[in-house]
Amino acid sequence: MQEHERQLVIDQLNVTRDRILGVVEGLTPAQWTFRPAEGRWSIAECLEHVIRVENRICGMVGKALKEGSPQPEKRLPAEDLRQKDAKISHGVVDRSVTRQAPEPVRPDGTWPAGGDLTAEFRKTRERSGEFVRATQGDLRSHFQTHGGFGEIDCYQWLIVMSLHGARHAEQMEEIRASPAFPA
Repeated sequence: MQEHERQLVIDQLNVTRDRILGVVEGLTPAQWTFRPAEGRWSIAECLEHVIRVENRICGMVGKALKEGSPQPEKRLPAEDLRQKDAKISHGVVDRSVTRQAPEPVRPDGTWPAGGDLTAEFRKTRERSGEFVRATQGDLRSHFQTHGGFGEIDCYQWLIVMSLHGARHAEQMEEIRASPAFPA
C-alpha cells in the first residue's frame, strides 16, 4: 500500500467516525432503538453493524496477508485499478443500491445502545486505524470476494471498510429525519 493510499483510508475512517459520533451524540434510549419501519434497523443496530463489518474486514485482510499466497498476476493495470477503486468508493456509499448484510455482520444486540455501544465503536475505529497504519505487505496482490463488487484486492477491502461507515451514517441521519422519530 502506498502512503497516499494509506492516508486516504485513514482520512475516510476519521471523517466517518466524526460523522457517526455526531449523529449519535445525545440520543435518548428511545431514539437509539427507534425503527422507522417494519424490518428496518435502528440507529443502534446500524452502529453495531458498522462495528461488526470493521472487525470482520480487518480480520480477513490480516489473515489474507499472513496466510494467503500473493497473486500479482491478477493485479489490474494502473488505469483499470483507479477505475475499480472509484467504482467501489462510489458503490459503497450509494444507498440507492440496497444490500442484505451477511449473517455474521448482522446486529444482535451484543452491546447495549448508548454509551457502551458508542465506546465499542470508538475502540473498534481506533483499532481499524491502527490496523491500516501498521499493515504492511502487497495488499494489491491479495484478493477476496465481495458480495457486491466481486473479487477485489485487499486494499479495495480497506476502501470498503473506510467508507462503509458513511453509508450507515447516512442511514442513521435518515432515521433521525423520520417524522415519527422520538423527540
